[in-house]
Amino acid sequence: MRRLAAFSHDRRRLVAALWVALIVAAGALAAGAGSGYINNFTLPGTESQRALDLLRSRFPQQAGDTSQIVFHAKRGSLNDQANQAAVQSVIAKVSKLPDVTAVVSPYKNAKATVSKDGTVAYASLLFDKQAVDLDKKDVQKVIDTAQAGATSTLQVELGGQAIKQAQQPETGAGELIGVAVAVIVLFLVLGSMTAMALPLVSAFAAIAAAMGLVYAATGSFSIADFAPTLAVMIALGVGIDYALLVINRFRGERSGGADVRGATLTAMDTAGRSVLFAGTTVVIALLGMLLLGVSFLNGPAVASAAAVALTMLSSLTLLPALLGFFGRRIKFPAGDAEVEGVAEPRGFGRWSAWIARRPAAFATGALVLLLVVAAPVTGIRLASADAGNDGPATTTRKAYDLLSQGFGPGFNGPLLVAAEVDAAHGGKTELVALKTRLAQTPGVAAVSQPVLNAAGDAATLTVIPKSAPQDQATKDLLSDLRDHVVPGVTHGQDGLKDVSIGGATASTTDFGSVLSSKLPLFIGVVIGLSLLLLAVVFRSVLIPVKAAVLNLLSIGVALGVITFVFQDGHLASLIGVETTGPIEPFLPVMLFAIIFGLSMDYEVFLVTRMHEEWERTHDAPFAVRHGLALTGKVVMAAAIIMISVFGSFVLGDDRTIKLFGVGLASAVLFDAFVIRLILVPALMHLFGRASWWMPEWLERRLPRLSIEGPAEDADDDDDSPSSPRRRRVEIPA
Repeated sequence: MRRLAAFSHDRRRLVAALWVALIVAAGALAAGAGSGYINNFTLPGTESQRALDLLRSRFPQQAGDTSQIVFHAKRGSLNDQANQAAVQSVIAKVSKLPDVTAVVSPYKNAKATVSKDGTVAYASLLFDKQAVDLDKKDVQKVIDTAQAGATSTLQVELGGQAIKQAQQPETGAGELIGVAVAVIVLFLVLGSMTAMALPLVSAFAAIAAAMGLVYAATGSFSIADFAPTLAVMIALGVGIDYALLVINRFRGERSGGADVRGATLTAMDTAGRSVLFAGTTVVIALLGMLLLGVSFLNGPAVASAAAVALTMLSSLTLLPALLGFFGRRIKFPAGDAEVEGVAEPRGFGRWSAWIARRPAAFATGALVLLLVVAAPVTGIRLASADAGNDGPATTTRKAYDLLSQGFGPGFNGPLLVAAEVDAAHGGKTELVALKTRLAQTPGVAAVSQPVLNAAGDAATLTVIPKSAPQDQATKDLLSDLRDHVVPGVTHGQDGLKDVSIGGATASTTDFGSVLSSKLPLFIGVVIGLSLLLLAVVFRSVLIPVKAAVLNLLSIGVALGVITFVFQDGHLASLIGVETTGPIEPFLPVMLFAIIFGLSMDYEVFLVTRMHEEWERTHDAPFAVRHGLALTGKVVMAAAIIMISVFGSFVLGDDRTIKLFGVGLASAVLFDAFVIRLILVPALMHLFGRASWWMPEWLERRLPRLSIEGPAEDADDDDDSPSSPRRRRVEIPA
């Protein structure tokens, strides 16, 4: 690491030029090879995927997304001549737009598509592709064209997955607020404009290169359109944190009398190693999502991991080059106190001393607080929220309310039954029997007439539940239909084959089931690799186990907070959430990957300095107290920056982005301020020398990896207790 730092510092012009060239090359690749982000959502092996595959092969005209144009008569009835003319005009104009296969008039089957009071009706809007494959601009043109047909007596709204995706707001303003707060915090912590600018330059250079390479990869791989937002959010937070850690150590070395080059090399050989290890753990956690086998998550996982890897590389190469250019302008820290001959920040020095005096009380209080905050997670319900959770001003929410008013809440989440039909073996008769049995099932509001394809070898039926799409009752109904009702009709019969229940509601249910089944493997691999890395670095058994348990507790706290707010509705109105609902099934997986990696960052930042002091003195209480005093300020500053970046996502209107923002911000808040600055040092004071113990047989088998760098003044033959070479710790009986 010292050689890399020396090269980057001494040949800083070359390093800066290489980074500029990398950014330009990534941009050129993106322009030449990138084909655009695609939300490729498939769930191989699930029933909803089988239903969709059957539609694509036998009903190509129905394999695209089905949305609705909802009409509401403000006065009179939709059967009035003026309203009928306006409705037909909307249908005619929308039918001619790109990606629209057909628009079925509500007057074609008025008994099913016009409410009993004649005030609400809907036209089925058929697209030629699934919602994830449609261009948002084309869908927005459909929305604008339809709503332009509204009159003083006719309200026009649109619902459906394609419409919902098109109306999702573009992020941007919120992130700018987060960056602005980060700038202020950096200035207050580092004390100068120059020191404040370096972490931002380092982070944004990495993000620019990463986004260019990720977009270039869209020419060869399917990457979801939300992947760049997620990658930028993570990379911005960790990039600023990594640079802050290095610059903080640089300033400490400068205050001790080192010149710019010496301070840079020492900072990179100590804090830089922490950055390398912390960044590696984040990359491992993010790439762990590939184990889930869900194509929809592969792109975000790879994009985020690439962004973090380049951010880490920027911190290890570009940052020391920038210190070579501007290091002399960075102010030294002032106002430190001497503790046992070593400078220590006064504020965190006093805080660390308080914890050292009463570790049991601090540990108990912190643990109780965390368990209380995490408690709501025991009641979490995973399901995709329906359009009833959209903002009150959105067209999908208005369409949802109108359809619920006119036809019942279940109409917003129909279940689609698809089957192969063998007419020679009584398939059509069995189809009628299936429709009758479905209609008799408790929880079913209505069942459509079977629709046969042109060849007569496949059919579909639409089942309307009585409950809303996100209700548990709908999920229970789906299970009942799949496990009992359909098998009860088709068992032993030859006329209907491969009967599958799909549709948007069924797909989201299957998505949650797939993730739940793969979650243990994902968690086990990520935790196992992280435990191994921590054991290798810190030569300890307790520290890796403690880190894994506390990181899981951080994730539990984040899920507890979002359950408390978004599902239970407490304090929801403060962040613009008007309607409660279940938690998206993919959220726990993605939060686990992100939070586990970020939590490991803070663990490494804190424990590395404690380990450095332990190797120097072998005084366990002093190592913990002094390590916390020296790193507390940078952990706090890094956490405030992270919270600002993640919290800025709460300012948008999209519920899913709000979920991520609240979850990540709350995780960092409790992880940094409660776990790392209170619970970790308190526990390590209670563990004492046992914190650094490892069985001799295990220590011999593990490779050695120094995270603090070599001790330059160590004597190879020195076996004294204070020698940095002495790593074995005996626990008194």
